[in-house]
Amino acid sequence: MLTALSIKNYALIEDLQISFNNGLSIITGETGAGKSILLGGLSLILGKRADISSVKDASKKCIVEATFDIANYNLKKFFKDEDLDYESETIIRREILPSGKSRAFINDSPVNLNVLAELGNFLIDIHSQHQTLELTSDDFQFQIIDALANNVQLLEDFKTTLKSFNTVTNELQSLKLQKAEALKEYDYNLFLFNELEEAQLVQGELSILENEYESLNNVEEIKEELLLSNQLLGEEQIGILNSLTLLKNSLQKLSKLSKAYQELFNRVNSVLIELDDVFGEIENAQGNLEANPNRLEEINLKLQKIHNLLLKHSASNIEELIEIKTKLSNKVLTTETIDDDILEKENALKALKLVLNEFAENLHKKRIKAIPDLSSQLEIILADLGMENAKFNISILKQEDFLSNGKDKLNFLFTANKGGEFKPLKKAASGGELSRIMLAVKSILAKYIQLPSIMFDEIDTGVSGEISNKMAAIMQQMSKSMQVFTITHLPQIAAKGDTHFKVFKEDIDNKTTTQIVKLNTDERIVEIAQMLGGKEMPTSAIAHAKQLLN
Repeated sequence: MLTALSIKNYALIEDLQISFNNGLSIITGETGAGKSILLGGLSLILGKRADISSVKDASKKCIVEATFDIANYNLKKFFKDEDLDYESETIIRREILPSGKSRAFINDSPVNLNVLAELGNFLIDIHSQHQTLELTSDDFQFQIIDALANNVQLLEDFKTTLKSFNTVTNELQSLKLQKAEALKEYDYNLFLFNELEEAQLVQGELSILENEYESLNNVEEIKEELLLSNQLLGEEQIGILNSLTLLKNSLQKLSKLSKAYQELFNRVNSVLIELDDVFGEIENAQGNLEANPNRLEEINLKLQKIHNLLLKHSASNIEELIEIKTKLSNKVLTTETIDDDILEKENALKALKLVLNEFAENLHKKRIKAIPDLSSQLEIILADLGMENAKFNISILKQEDFLSNGKDKLNFLFTANKGGEFKPLKKAASGGELSRIMLAVKSILAKYIQLPSIMFDEIDTGVSGEISNKMAAIMQQMSKSMQVFTITHLPQIAAKGDTHFKVFKEDIDNKTTTQIVKLNTDERIVEIAQMLGGKEMPTSAIAHAKQLLN
Protein backbone atom coordinates (compact mmCIF):
# COMPACT_ATOMS: atom_id res chain seq x y z
CA MET A 1 0.00 0.00 0.00
CA LEU A 2 1.02 3.61 -0.58
CA THR A 3 1.99 5.12 2.78
CA ALA A 4 3.55 8.44 1.80
CA LEU A 5 3.95 10.72 -1.21
CA SER A 6 6.28 13.67 -1.65
CA ILE A 7 6.24 15.94 -4.72
CA LYS A 8 8.61 18.87 -5.20
CA ASN A 9 8.75 21.37 -8.06
CA TYR A 10 6.18 19.64 -10.28
CA ALA A 11 3.59 21.65 -12.26
CA LEU A 12 1.75 23.84 -9.70
CA ILE A 13 3.16 21.90 -6.74
CA GLU A 14 5.99 23.61 -4.88
CA ASP A 15 6.50 21.14 -2.04
CA LEU A 16 3.80 18.64 -1.13
CA GLN A 17 4.09 15.87 1.46
CA ILE A 18 1.22 13.64 2.51
CA SER A 19 0.78 10.33 4.34
CA PHE A 20 -1.91 7.74 3.63
CA ASN A 21 -3.59 4.96 5.59
CA ASN A 22 -5.24 1.72 4.60
CA GLY A 23 -8.94 1.57 3.80
CA LEU A 24 -10.92 3.98 1.59
CA SER A 25 -9.34 7.39 1.01
CA ILE A 26 -11.39 10.16 -0.59
CA ILE A 27 -9.82 12.96 -2.65
CA THR A 28 -11.99 15.95 -3.52
CA GLY A 29 -11.44 19.43 -4.87
CA GLU A 30 -12.85 21.92 -7.30
CA THR A 31 -12.32 21.43 -11.01
CA GLY A 32 -8.84 22.72 -11.88
CA ALA A 33 -7.60 22.54 -8.30
CA GLY A 34 -4.84 20.14 -9.29
CA LYS A 35 -6.14 16.60 -8.78
CA SER A 36 -4.81 15.65 -12.23
CA ILE A 37 -1.42 17.12 -11.23
CA LEU A 38 -1.38 14.82 -8.23
CA LEU A 39 -2.08 11.86 -10.50
CA GLY A 40 0.59 13.02 -12.94
CA GLY A 41 3.20 13.10 -10.20
CA LEU A 42 2.17 9.65 -9.02
CA SER A 43 2.35 8.37 -12.60
CA LEU A 44 6.05 9.29 -12.69
CA ILE A 45 6.57 6.85 -9.83
CA LEU A 46 4.88 4.16 -11.93
CA GLY A 47 7.26 4.57 -14.87
CA LYS A 48 5.60 7.25 -17.01
CA ARG A 49 8.04 9.20 -19.17
CA ALA A 50 9.07 12.57 -17.78
CA ASP A 51 8.33 15.87 -19.50
CA ILE A 52 10.56 18.85 -18.71
CA SER A 53 7.60 21.16 -19.35
CA SER A 54 5.96 19.72 -16.20
CA VAL A 55 8.73 21.10 -13.98
CA LYS A 56 7.58 24.18 -12.06
CA ASP A 57 10.96 25.90 -11.84
CA ALA A 58 13.17 24.78 -14.73
CA SER A 59 16.32 25.83 -12.83
CA LYS A 60 15.67 23.31 -10.06
CA LYS A 61 15.37 19.56 -9.84
CA CYS A 62 11.89 17.99 -9.72
CA ILE A 63 11.61 15.13 -7.22
CA VAL A 64 8.70 12.73 -6.72
CA GLU A 65 9.09 10.12 -3.99
CA ALA A 66 6.64 7.49 -2.79
CA THR A 67 6.86 5.01 0.06
CA PHE A 68 5.10 1.64 -0.22
CA ASP A 69 4.50 -1.09 2.34
CA ILE A 70 5.04 -4.22 0.23
CA ALA A 71 5.31 -6.85 2.98
CA ASN A 72 2.20 -8.73 1.73
CA TYR A 73 2.92 -8.48 -2.01
CA ASN A 74 5.29 -11.48 -2.47
CA LEU A 75 7.80 -9.37 -4.39
CA LYS A 76 11.08 -10.80 -3.07
CA LYS A 77 11.64 -12.78 -6.27
CA PHE A 78 11.12 -9.66 -8.39
CA PHE A 79 13.72 -7.77 -6.35
CA LYS A 80 16.15 -10.69 -6.56
CA ASP A 81 15.69 -11.08 -10.32
CA GLU A 82 16.32 -7.35 -10.83
CA ASP A 83 19.29 -7.38 -8.39
CA LEU A 84 17.62 -4.86 -6.07
CA ASP A 85 17.70 -4.58 -2.28
CA TYR A 86 14.38 -5.80 -0.90
CA GLU A 87 12.82 -3.70 1.85
CA SER A 88 9.31 -4.25 3.21
CA GLU A 89 9.08 -0.46 3.21
CA THR A 90 10.21 0.35 -0.31
CA ILE A 91 10.94 3.87 -1.53
CA ILE A 92 10.62 4.78 -5.22
CA ARG A 93 12.04 8.10 -6.42
CA ARG A 94 11.95 9.94 -9.74
CA GLU A 95 14.07 12.96 -10.50
CA ILE A 96 13.79 15.32 -13.47
CA LEU A 97 16.97 17.36 -13.80
CA PRO A 98 17.09 20.92 -15.22
CA SER A 99 18.83 19.43 -18.26
CA GLY A 100 15.67 17.44 -18.96
CA LYS A 101 17.25 14.11 -18.08
CA SER A 102 15.26 11.78 -15.86
CA ARG A 103 16.47 9.32 -13.24
CA ALA A 104 14.64 6.60 -11.34
CA PHE A 105 15.57 4.81 -8.10
CA ILE A 106 14.19 1.88 -6.11
CA ASN A 107 15.56 1.85 -2.58
CA ASP A 108 18.31 4.18 -3.81
CA SER A 109 19.38 1.78 -6.58
CA PRO A 110 19.16 3.33 -10.08
CA VAL A 111 16.76 1.50 -12.43
CA ASN A 112 15.37 2.01 -15.93
CA LEU A 113 11.75 2.90 -16.59
CA ASN A 114 10.83 -0.62 -17.71
CA VAL A 115 11.75 -2.04 -14.29
CA LEU A 116 9.94 0.84 -12.58
CA ALA A 117 6.79 0.26 -14.65
CA GLU A 118 6.88 -3.48 -13.97
CA LEU A 119 7.14 -2.92 -10.23
CA GLY A 120 4.45 -0.24 -10.44
CA ASN A 121 2.01 -2.79 -11.84
CA PHE A 122 2.23 -4.65 -8.53
CA LEU A 123 1.83 -1.55 -6.37
CA ILE A 124 -0.91 0.78 -7.60
CA ASP A 125 -3.53 0.85 -10.33
CA ILE A 126 -4.65 4.32 -11.43
CA HIS A 127 -8.06 3.83 -13.00
CA SER A 128 -9.73 6.57 -14.97
CA GLN A 129 -12.75 6.36 -17.26
CA HIS A 130 -10.68 6.11 -20.44
CA GLN A 131 -8.70 3.22 -18.92
CA THR A 132 -11.85 1.08 -18.85
CA LEU A 133 -10.78 0.02 -22.35
CA GLU A 134 -8.47 -2.41 -20.55
CA LEU A 135 -11.66 -4.27 -19.67
CA THR A 136 -12.21 -5.06 -23.34
CA SER A 137 -8.85 -6.82 -23.79
CA ASP A 138 -8.64 -10.62 -23.89
CA ASP A 139 -5.74 -10.67 -21.41
CA PHE A 140 -7.69 -8.77 -18.77
CA GLN A 141 -10.83 -10.83 -19.34
CA PHE A 142 -8.85 -14.03 -18.90
CA GLN A 143 -7.33 -12.56 -15.73
CA ILE A 144 -10.86 -12.16 -14.32
CA ILE A 145 -11.91 -15.72 -15.15
CA ASP A 146 -8.62 -17.26 -13.99
CA ALA A 147 -8.90 -15.43 -10.65
CA LEU A 148 -12.28 -17.04 -9.99
CA ALA A 149 -11.06 -20.39 -11.31
CA ASN A 150 -8.05 -20.31 -8.94
CA ASN A 151 -5.73 -20.87 -11.89
CA VAL A 152 -2.77 -18.86 -10.60
CA GLN A 153 -0.41 -21.80 -9.96
CA LEU A 154 -1.67 -23.77 -12.95
CA LEU A 155 -1.05 -20.77 -15.21
CA GLU A 156 2.44 -20.35 -13.78
CA ASP A 157 3.20 -24.02 -14.48
CA PHE A 158 1.82 -23.71 -18.00
CA LYS A 159 3.84 -20.57 -18.78
CA THR A 160 7.05 -22.08 -17.38
CA THR A 161 6.56 -25.22 -19.48
CA LEU A 162 5.60 -23.14 -22.54
CA LYS A 163 8.84 -21.20 -22.18
CA SER A 164 10.80 -24.48 -22.21
CA PHE A 165 8.70 -25.69 -25.16
CA ASN A 166 9.48 -22.54 -27.15
CA THR A 167 13.17 -22.77 -26.25
CA VAL A 168 13.40 -26.39 -27.43
CA THR A 169 11.38 -25.50 -30.56
CA ASN A 170 13.89 -22.78 -31.42
CA GLU A 171 16.80 -25.13 -30.72
CA LEU A 172 15.25 -27.78 -32.98
CA GLN A 173 14.74 -25.23 -35.76
CA SER A 174 18.35 -24.11 -35.37
CA LEU A 175 19.58 -27.71 -35.59
CA LYS A 176 17.56 -28.29 -38.75
CA LEU A 177 19.03 -25.17 -40.32
CA GLN A 178 22.49 -26.32 -39.27
CA LYS A 179 21.83 -29.68 -40.86
CA ALA A 180 20.68 -28.08 -44.11
CA GLU A 181 23.80 -25.91 -44.23
CA ALA A 182 26.08 -28.75 -43.15
CA LEU A 183 24.70 -31.07 -45.83
CA LYS A 184 25.55 -28.50 -48.48
CA GLU A 185 29.19 -28.53 -47.33
CA TYR A 186 29.43 -32.13 -46.10
CA ASP A 187 30.87 -33.70 -49.27
CA TYR A 188 33.43 -30.95 -49.70
CA ASN A 189 34.46 -31.01 -46.03
CA LEU A 190 34.73 -34.81 -46.12
CA PHE A 191 36.92 -34.61 -49.26
CA LEU A 192 39.23 -32.05 -47.62
CA PHE A 193 39.41 -34.11 -44.43
CA ASN A 194 40.24 -37.33 -46.29
CA GLU A 195 42.90 -35.52 -48.32
CA LEU A 196 44.61 -34.31 -45.14
CA GLU A 197 44.12 -37.69 -43.45
CA GLU A 198 45.75 -39.54 -46.38
CA ALA A 199 48.73 -37.18 -46.20
CA GLN A 200 49.56 -38.75 -42.82
CA LEU A 201 50.94 -35.49 -41.50
CA VAL A 202 53.32 -35.58 -38.53
CA GLN A 203 54.34 -32.54 -36.52
CA GLY A 204 57.90 -31.41 -37.35
CA GLU A 205 58.38 -33.80 -40.29
CA LEU A 206 58.70 -31.13 -42.95
CA SER A 207 62.27 -30.14 -42.02
CA ILE A 208 63.26 -33.83 -41.65
CA LEU A 209 61.93 -34.67 -45.10
CA GLU A 210 63.59 -31.63 -46.65
CA ASN A 211 66.98 -32.62 -45.15
CA GLU A 212 66.65 -36.21 -46.37
CA TYR A 213 65.63 -35.00 -49.82
CA GLU A 214 68.70 -32.74 -50.07
CA SER A 215 70.93 -35.63 -49.02
CA LEU A 216 69.52 -38.11 -51.55
CA ASN A 217 69.33 -35.56 -54.31
CA ASN A 218 73.08 -34.74 -53.98
CA VAL A 219 74.46 -38.22 -53.19
CA GLU A 220 77.34 -38.23 -55.77
CA GLU A 221 78.67 -34.83 -54.75
CA ILE A 222 78.46 -35.85 -51.10
CA LYS A 223 80.35 -39.06 -51.86
CA GLU A 224 83.17 -37.08 -53.51
CA GLU A 225 83.49 -34.66 -50.64
CA LEU A 226 83.40 -37.47 -48.06
CA LEU A 227 86.15 -39.30 -49.97
CA LEU A 228 88.30 -36.17 -50.03
CA SER A 229 87.69 -35.62 -46.33
CA ASN A 230 88.66 -39.24 -45.64
CA GLN A 231 91.87 -38.85 -47.62
CA LEU A 232 92.81 -35.57 -45.94
CA LEU A 233 92.42 -37.13 -42.56
CA GLY A 234 93.62 -40.68 -43.07
CA GLU A 235 96.18 -40.66 -45.94
CA GLU A 236 99.12 -42.75 -44.76
CA GLN A 237 101.94 -40.33 -45.61
CA ILE A 238 100.49 -36.81 -45.47
CA GLY A 239 97.11 -37.32 -43.73
CA ILE A 240 96.19 -34.95 -40.97
CA LEU A 241 95.81 -37.75 -38.46
CA ASN A 242 99.26 -39.09 -39.25
CA SER A 243 100.79 -35.60 -38.95
CA LEU A 244 98.99 -34.93 -35.69
CA THR A 245 100.25 -38.25 -34.34
CA LEU A 246 103.83 -37.22 -35.08
CA LEU A 247 103.17 -33.82 -33.44
CA LYS A 248 101.68 -35.48 -30.39
CA ASN A 249 104.69 -37.81 -30.03
CA SER A 250 107.09 -34.87 -30.30
CA LEU A 251 105.24 -32.84 -27.64
CA GLN A 252 105.05 -35.91 -25.42
CA LYS A 253 108.86 -36.14 -25.45
CA LEU A 254 109.10 -32.41 -24.66
CA SER A 255 106.66 -32.73 -21.79
CA LYS A 256 108.90 -35.39 -20.24
CA LEU A 257 111.87 -33.05 -20.49
CA SER A 258 109.95 -30.04 -19.13
CA LYS A 259 106.51 -29.72 -17.52
CA ALA A 260 106.04 -26.41 -19.47
CA TYR A 261 105.05 -28.44 -22.58
CA GLN A 262 102.55 -30.67 -20.83
CA GLU A 263 99.62 -28.33 -21.59
CA LEU A 264 100.49 -28.20 -25.30
CA PHE A 265 100.65 -31.98 -25.37
CA ASN A 266 97.24 -32.28 -23.73
CA ARG A 267 95.64 -29.85 -26.20
CA VAL A 268 97.06 -31.57 -29.28
CA ASN A 269 96.07 -34.95 -27.86
CA SER A 270 92.45 -33.70 -27.43
CA VAL A 271 92.39 -32.43 -31.04
CA LEU A 272 93.72 -35.78 -32.22
CA ILE A 273 91.05 -37.70 -30.30
CA GLU A 274 88.29 -35.44 -31.73
CA LEU A 275 89.58 -35.72 -35.31
CA ASP A 276 89.92 -39.46 -34.97
CA ASP A 277 86.25 -39.58 -33.96
CA VAL A 278 85.34 -37.38 -36.97
CA PHE A 279 87.32 -39.72 -39.23
CA GLY A 280 85.31 -42.69 -37.90
CA GLU A 281 82.00 -40.94 -38.57
CA ILE A 282 83.07 -40.00 -42.11
CA GLU A 283 83.94 -43.64 -42.77
CA ASN A 284 80.51 -44.69 -41.42
CA ALA A 285 78.81 -42.06 -43.58
CA GLN A 286 80.64 -43.37 -46.60
CA GLY A 287 79.55 -46.87 -45.80
CA ASN A 288 75.90 -45.90 -45.30
CA LEU A 289 75.64 -43.53 -48.24
CA GLU A 290 74.09 -44.95 -51.33
CA ALA A 291 71.83 -43.71 -54.08
CA ASN A 292 68.09 -44.50 -53.54
CA PRO A 293 66.00 -43.14 -56.42
CA ASN A 294 62.82 -44.76 -55.13
CA ARG A 295 63.14 -43.13 -51.72
CA LEU A 296 64.04 -39.84 -53.37
CA GLU A 297 60.89 -39.98 -55.51
CA GLU A 298 58.81 -40.94 -52.47
CA ILE A 299 60.09 -37.98 -50.47
CA ASN A 300 59.66 -35.67 -53.44
CA LEU A 301 56.01 -36.67 -53.83
CA LYS A 302 55.37 -36.28 -50.10
CA LEU A 303 56.94 -32.81 -50.10
CA GLN A 304 54.92 -31.77 -53.15
CA LYS A 305 51.73 -32.96 -51.45
CA ILE A 306 52.56 -31.08 -48.25
CA HIS A 307 53.39 -27.85 -50.11
CA ASN A 308 50.21 -28.14 -52.18
CA LEU A 309 48.16 -28.58 -49.00
CA LEU A 310 49.89 -25.60 -47.37
CA LEU A 311 49.05 -23.48 -50.40
CA LYS A 312 45.47 -24.81 -50.65
CA HIS A 313 44.65 -24.10 -47.01
CA SER A 314 46.74 -20.89 -46.75
CA ALA A 315 48.73 -22.51 -43.94
CA SER A 316 52.35 -21.79 -43.01
CA ASN A 317 53.29 -25.13 -41.44
CA ILE A 318 52.18 -28.71 -40.86
CA GLU A 319 50.89 -27.86 -37.37
CA GLU A 320 48.31 -25.52 -38.91
CA LEU A 321 47.27 -28.22 -41.39
CA ILE A 322 46.74 -30.67 -38.53
CA GLU A 323 44.57 -28.07 -36.75
CA ILE A 324 42.53 -27.56 -39.94
CA LYS A 325 42.09 -31.32 -40.22
CA THR A 326 40.72 -31.42 -36.65
CA LYS A 327 38.18 -28.69 -37.45
CA LEU A 328 37.10 -30.48 -40.61
CA SER A 329 36.74 -33.68 -38.60
CA ASN A 330 34.43 -31.90 -36.14
CA LYS A 331 32.31 -30.50 -38.97
CA VAL A 332 31.99 -33.88 -40.61
CA LEU A 333 31.22 -35.54 -37.27
CA THR A 334 28.61 -32.88 -36.44
CA THR A 335 26.91 -33.49 -39.76
CA GLU A 336 26.94 -37.23 -39.18
CA THR A 337 25.58 -36.98 -35.60
CA ILE A 338 23.18 -34.04 -35.97
CA ASP A 339 20.28 -36.40 -36.68
CA ASP A 340 20.70 -37.83 -33.17
CA ASP A 341 20.54 -34.32 -31.71
CA ILE A 342 17.43 -33.55 -33.78
CA LEU A 343 15.76 -36.74 -32.62
CA GLU A 344 16.58 -35.89 -29.00
CA LYS A 345 14.97 -32.44 -29.36
CA GLU A 346 11.92 -33.90 -31.11
CA ASN A 347 11.40 -36.37 -28.27
CA ALA A 348 11.78 -33.55 -25.73
CA LEU A 349 9.16 -31.53 -27.61
CA LYS A 350 6.74 -34.44 -27.60
CA ALA A 351 7.11 -34.81 -23.82
CA LEU A 352 6.65 -31.07 -23.23
CA LYS A 353 3.65 -31.02 -25.55
CA LEU A 354 1.96 -33.73 -23.53
CA VAL A 355 2.48 -31.76 -20.32
CA LEU A 356 1.27 -28.53 -21.94
CA ASN A 357 -1.84 -30.20 -23.27
CA GLU A 358 -2.61 -31.52 -19.81
CA PHE A 359 -2.17 -28.05 -18.26
CA ALA A 360 -4.24 -26.45 -21.03
CA GLU A 361 -7.04 -28.99 -20.55
CA ASN A 362 -7.15 -28.35 -16.81
CA LEU A 363 -7.19 -24.60 -17.39
CA HIS A 364 -10.06 -25.03 -19.86
CA LYS A 365 -12.15 -27.13 -17.48
CA LYS A 366 -11.65 -24.80 -14.52
CA ARG A 367 -12.49 -21.75 -16.65
CA ILE A 368 -15.68 -23.35 -17.95
CA LYS A 369 -16.66 -24.09 -14.37
CA ALA A 370 -15.95 -20.50 -13.20
CA ILE A 371 -17.85 -18.69 -15.96
CA PRO A 372 -21.41 -19.08 -14.55
CA ASP A 373 -20.28 -17.79 -11.15
CA LEU A 374 -18.54 -14.80 -12.75
CA SER A 375 -21.57 -13.92 -14.89
CA SER A 376 -23.88 -14.21 -11.88
CA GLN A 377 -21.71 -12.02 -9.62
CA LEU A 378 -21.28 -9.36 -12.30
CA GLU A 379 -24.98 -9.20 -13.09
CA ILE A 380 -25.95 -8.93 -9.40
CA ILE A 381 -23.49 -6.08 -8.78
CA LEU A 382 -24.46 -4.25 -11.96
CA ALA A 383 -28.14 -4.50 -11.07
CA ASP A 384 -27.32 -2.65 -7.85
CA LEU A 385 -25.50 -0.05 -9.94
CA GLY A 386 -28.59 0.70 -12.05
CA MET A 387 -27.92 -1.77 -14.89
CA GLU A 388 -30.79 -4.17 -14.09
CA ASN A 389 -30.87 -5.64 -17.58
CA ALA A 390 -27.14 -6.21 -17.93
CA LYS A 391 -26.35 -9.75 -19.09
CA PHE A 392 -23.14 -11.55 -20.01
CA ASN A 393 -22.60 -14.34 -22.48
CA ILE A 394 -19.11 -15.71 -21.85
CA SER A 395 -17.81 -18.72 -23.75
CA ILE A 396 -14.47 -20.40 -24.33
CA LEU A 397 -13.42 -22.33 -27.43
CA LYS A 398 -10.42 -24.64 -27.63
CA GLN A 399 -7.73 -23.81 -30.18
CA GLU A 400 -5.17 -26.08 -31.83
CA ASP A 401 -2.12 -23.97 -31.06
CA PHE A 402 -0.63 -23.10 -27.71
CA LEU A 403 -1.32 -19.51 -26.68
CA SER A 404 0.36 -17.50 -23.92
CA ASN A 405 -2.16 -18.72 -21.30
CA GLY A 406 -3.44 -22.04 -22.62
CA LYS A 407 -5.28 -23.07 -25.76
CA ASP A 408 -8.51 -21.12 -25.23
CA LYS A 409 -10.14 -18.36 -27.25
CA LEU A 410 -12.48 -16.18 -25.19
CA ASN A 411 -15.77 -14.63 -26.29
CA PHE A 412 -16.77 -12.08 -23.65
CA LEU A 413 -20.12 -10.75 -24.86
CA PHE A 414 -22.45 -8.27 -23.19
CA THR A 415 -25.80 -6.58 -23.54
CA ALA A 416 -27.10 -3.74 -21.38
CA ASN A 417 -30.72 -4.01 -22.50
CA LYS A 418 -33.36 -6.67 -22.11
CA GLY A 419 -33.62 -8.70 -25.30
CA GLY A 420 -30.61 -6.87 -26.74
CA GLU A 421 -28.06 -8.48 -29.01
CA PHE A 422 -24.94 -9.79 -27.31
CA LYS A 423 -21.83 -7.98 -28.58
CA PRO A 424 -18.19 -7.56 -27.50
CA LEU A 425 -17.89 -5.15 -24.55
CA LYS A 426 -16.26 -2.34 -26.52
CA LYS A 427 -19.24 -2.31 -28.90
CA ALA A 428 -22.03 -2.98 -26.44
CA ALA A 429 -21.22 -0.72 -23.46
CA SER A 430 -20.94 3.04 -23.17
CA GLY A 431 -18.11 4.75 -21.28
CA GLY A 432 -20.22 5.12 -18.14
CA GLU A 433 -21.35 1.50 -18.34
CA LEU A 434 -17.77 0.32 -18.80
CA SER A 435 -16.79 2.25 -15.67
CA ARG A 436 -19.44 0.47 -13.62
CA ILE A 437 -18.53 -2.89 -15.12
CA MET A 438 -14.87 -2.24 -14.25
CA LEU A 439 -15.82 -1.37 -10.68
CA ALA A 440 -17.82 -4.59 -10.46
CA VAL A 441 -14.89 -6.57 -11.88
CA LYS A 442 -12.34 -5.04 -9.50
CA SER A 443 -14.62 -5.71 -6.52
CA ILE A 444 -14.88 -9.37 -7.54
CA LEU A 445 -11.13 -9.71 -8.16
CA ALA A 446 -10.39 -8.26 -4.72
CA LYS A 447 -12.02 -11.35 -3.19
CA TYR A 448 -9.75 -13.79 -5.00
CA ILE A 449 -6.34 -12.20 -5.59
CA GLN A 450 -4.07 -9.65 -3.92
CA LEU A 451 -4.69 -6.52 -5.98
CA PRO A 452 -2.42 -3.48 -5.82
CA SER A 453 -3.73 -0.28 -4.31
CA ILE A 454 -6.29 1.21 -6.67
CA MET A 455 -7.11 4.83 -7.41
CA PHE A 456 -10.47 5.51 -9.10
CA ASP A 457 -10.32 8.82 -10.95
CA GLU A 458 -13.91 10.13 -11.14
CA ILE A 459 -15.27 6.69 -11.98
CA ASP A 460 -18.62 7.99 -10.70
CA THR A 461 -19.00 10.60 -13.45
CA GLY A 462 -22.57 10.78 -14.71
CA VAL A 463 -24.22 8.53 -12.11
CA SER A 464 -27.15 9.45 -9.86
CA GLY A 465 -27.03 9.92 -6.11
CA GLU A 466 -28.67 6.56 -5.50
CA ILE A 467 -26.22 4.71 -7.71
CA SER A 468 -23.33 6.62 -6.17
CA ASN A 469 -24.31 5.18 -2.77
CA LYS A 470 -24.07 1.69 -4.24
CA MET A 471 -20.68 2.49 -5.80
CA ALA A 472 -19.44 3.84 -2.48
CA ALA A 473 -20.60 0.67 -0.74
CA ILE A 474 -18.65 -1.44 -3.23
CA MET A 475 -15.52 0.64 -2.71
CA GLN A 476 -15.94 0.35 1.06
CA GLN A 477 -16.15 -3.43 0.75
CA MET A 478 -13.06 -3.51 -1.46
CA SER A 479 -11.13 -1.35 1.02
CA LYS A 480 -11.45 -4.08 3.66
CA SER A 481 -8.89 -6.17 1.77
CA MET A 482 -6.92 -3.49 -0.11
CA GLN A 483 -6.11 0.20 -0.18
CA VAL A 484 -8.62 2.21 -2.26
CA PHE A 485 -8.45 5.85 -3.35
CA THR A 486 -11.24 7.59 -5.17
CA ILE A 487 -11.27 11.06 -6.69
CA THR A 488 -14.89 12.18 -6.70
CA HIS A 489 -17.28 15.11 -7.07
CA LEU A 490 -20.16 13.24 -5.43
CA PRO A 491 -20.87 13.95 -1.74
CA GLN A 492 -22.50 10.52 -1.28
CA ILE A 493 -19.16 8.85 -2.12
CA ALA A 494 -17.04 11.44 -0.33
CA ALA A 495 -18.88 10.73 2.92
CA LYS A 496 -18.04 7.00 2.84
CA GLY A 497 -14.27 7.36 3.11
CA ASP A 498 -12.17 6.36 6.09
CA THR A 499 -10.00 9.43 5.39
CA HIS A 500 -10.68 12.52 3.30
CA PHE A 501 -8.15 14.70 1.49
CA LYS A 502 -8.83 17.99 -0.23
CA VAL A 503 -6.84 19.35 -3.17
CA PHE A 504 -6.92 23.13 -3.58
CA LYS A 505 -5.04 26.08 -5.05
CA GLU A 506 -3.68 29.00 -3.13
CA ASP A 507 -1.68 32.10 -4.04
CA ILE A 508 1.58 32.63 -2.17
CA ASP A 509 3.86 35.54 -3.10
CA ASN A 510 1.94 36.06 -6.34
CA LYS A 511 2.43 32.40 -7.27
CA THR A 512 -0.34 29.86 -7.56
CA THR A 513 0.42 26.51 -5.98
CA THR A 514 -1.51 23.29 -5.49
CA GLN A 515 -1.83 21.89 -1.97
CA ILE A 516 -3.45 18.82 -0.43
CA VAL A 517 -4.58 18.48 3.18
CA LYS A 518 -6.17 15.76 5.26
CA LEU A 519 -9.55 16.94 6.59
CA ASN A 520 -10.76 16.45 10.16
CA THR A 521 -14.44 15.76 10.92
CA ASP A 522 -15.52 19.41 11.01
CA GLU A 523 -13.60 20.17 7.81
CA ARG A 524 -15.24 17.16 6.13
CA ILE A 525 -18.69 18.49 7.07
CA VAL A 526 -17.86 21.81 5.43
CA GLU A 527 -16.37 20.18 2.31
CA ILE A 528 -19.34 17.83 1.80
CA ALA A 529 -21.84 20.64 2.52
CA GLN A 530 -20.16 22.75 -0.18
CA MET A 531 -20.35 19.78 -2.55
CA LEU A 532 -24.09 19.58 -1.78
CA GLY A 533 -25.09 23.25 -1.72
CA GLY A 534 -22.21 25.33 -3.02
CA LYS A 535 -20.10 27.94 -1.26
CA GLU A 536 -23.11 29.43 0.54
CA MET A 537 -23.64 26.16 2.46
CA PRO A 538 -27.30 26.49 3.52
CA THR A 539 -28.24 24.95 6.85
CA SER A 540 -29.91 22.09 5.06
CA ALA A 541 -26.67 21.27 3.26
CA ILE A 542 -24.73 21.16 6.52
CA ALA A 543 -27.39 18.95 8.09
CA HIS A 544 -27.34 16.68 5.04
CA ALA A 545 -23.55 16.51 5.18
CA LYS A 546 -23.66 15.44 8.83
CA GLN A 547 -26.31 12.87 7.97
CA LEU A 548 -24.16 11.44 5.16
CA LEU A 549 -21.13 11.22 7.41
CA ASN A 550 -23.12 9.47 10.11
